[in-house]
Amino acid sequence: MTKTMIRVDGVMSSEVVEKFPFLQLRTHQPQATLSGDIEDQEALQGVLNYLSLMGFTVVEVVTIPE
Repeated sequence: MTKTMIRVDGVMSSEVVEKFPFLQLRTHQPQATLSGDIEDQEALQGVLNYLSLMGFTVVEVVTIPE
């Protein structure tokens, strides 16, 4: 697993956040960040695809060193 942070433009509803219980939400208006352990590249791509489908613009994806 890799500790990852994803920053998006916009504020997320609880419905979006509940889709990924392994990620923690922090809101920094007008942006939000999700961070947590993501199992692999496929899981990361799933998160990014879902956020795109929900209309969020992904600003940054960062791997957080251990």
